[in-house]
Amino acid sequence: MKIGLNVELETRKMTTTNLKIFIIAGEVSGDVLGSKIMREMPGVKFVGIGGKNMINAGLNTLFPMSDLSVMGLVEVLAHAKTLKMRINQTIDSILNEQPDVVLTIDSPGFAKAVIQGVKKRNISSRTKFYHVVAPQVWAWGARRAKKYAKIFDKLYAFFDFEVPYFTKYGLNTVAVGHPIADGLQKYTPGDNTKKTITLVPGSRMLEVKRLLPVFQETVDMLIRCGYSNYEFVVPVVETTADYVKNHIKNWSVAVKTVSGEKRYDVYANTYFAIVASGTVSAELAIMHIPTIVVYKMNALTALLARIIVRVKWASLVNILMNKTIFPELLGKKANPASIMNCIQQLTLPPVRKQMISELKSADKLWMRGEKSPASLIANDILSK
Repeated sequence: MKIGLNVELETRKMTTTNLKIFIIAGEVSGDVLGSKIMREMPGVKFVGIGGKNMINAGLNTLFPMSDLSVMGLVEVLAHAKTLKMRINQTIDSILNEQPDVVLTIDSPGFAKAVIQGVKKRNISSRTKFYHVVAPQVWAWGARRAKKYAKIFDKLYAFFDFEVPYFTKYGLNTVAVGHPIADGLQKYTPGDNTKKTITLVPGSRMLEVKRLLPVFQETVDMLIRCGYSNYEFVVPVVETTADYVKNHIKNWSVAVKTVSGEKRYDVYANTYFAIVASGTVSAELAIMHIPTIVVYKMNALTALLARIIVRVKWASLVNILMNKTIFPELLGKKANPASIMNCIQQLTLPPVRKQMISELKSADKLWMRGEKSPASLIANDILSK
């Protein structure tokens, strides 16, 4: 085993000589995955855009990743000037660096704008454009896959069902499994004697500002209804930590905050969670933690979403299983009274047992084999 491992490492060292990758992540989950990919590729020169995790892995980021953490049509328009400036700055940097590979992680709108801008200015034909996280064309319209096939040279998707949407139009697409499943199975739910309620208002500032007041009112309602034996915990991320900590100082009960790096230990001992729609709901689904998913957005964005989006659910486990496992309270339904109704249901043993059983039945959908998605992506890039 040691001989084989040494041969693999030596081969990888030779392969990475002089290889340069321009890597871009636009939000916390992409930053985490990006750092794992970087660590799987020793010897590669990385330049680009990322957050704390990628910086710790050796990236000198071009500008703060938080400038890209914008979601929703109206919100994007409000930050159009900053985004346009960052797009042009990124294009200039790629043209200057002349990388072998441009590897973009999620944030498909930003990635598409950057790559189109680069191609218009005639970058060397040797540069390849790879993207991680398949755009959700199955939600927004399958025909959109054709546009991405014209932009990217390769796509790394998380799930098998996503592959045909893109290969249909000639885009080389590889399913690698969902990165958050990597290692999460080792976290088994604790005894929950403290009855911990975990609150996750999101990772983007706009969604945090919308959801924290809702969470505060919900906590007040819980206390009034006799749930005084609960402990409240909020995992925080670097982009919003200061805002969250200042906000919860004014709450009627003590709320503990923990760094994002320690969130899985918190989740493992969570009685139930109330979270913003996004990656966190998938993490909790994999860990079999009963969860309520909530989300509030600009009224116009919500209206457009109702018109355009072609799936019934927002949380990934519900989409994958094609049924409601996690209750979803979106838009106007994301209010303390509705959340309280869901909480009362989740405290009933038969309801909790049923939800946990359904979450376990989804386990087979998250992973592909024994290798991590980051390792599969790295090996695939290095093999070319």
